[in-house]
Amino acid sequence: QVPLVESGGGLVQPGDSLRLSCAAPGRTFASYAMAWFRQAPGKEPEFVAAINSGLQNTIYADSVKDRFTISRDNAKNTIYLQMNSLKPEDTALYSCAEGSALDEKGDWRNWGQGTQVTVTS
Repeated sequence: QVPLVESGGGLVQPGDSLRLSCAAPGRTFASYAMAWFRQAPGKEPEFVAAINSGLQNTIYADSVKDRFTISRDNAKNTIYLQMNSLKPEDTALYSCAEGSALDEKGDWRNWGQGTQVTVTS
């Protein structure tokens, strides 16, 4: 299975925005639900957001609701995470994964290597 590849992370200040991307070079994941997770140093991985394959329904962690937006462009085999009003507590390694259902506790697999987001003043 071709691994997912994340990009778009960086060092920003509180209140700034970033858009992360996740792609699967050479293959399609249109039939999969897709999700973003994050892991801060010394903490367990945390679910961030997910989007299903068809109707593009979405679910979010309470900590990012109304600030982050997950979307997908199946023609480009890419999903995005638009992150607005970033806070220092959003600092983490962000990874994407694919799964069979829109369920934060589902069987997410084929994790990418992640992209680092650091929010600091």
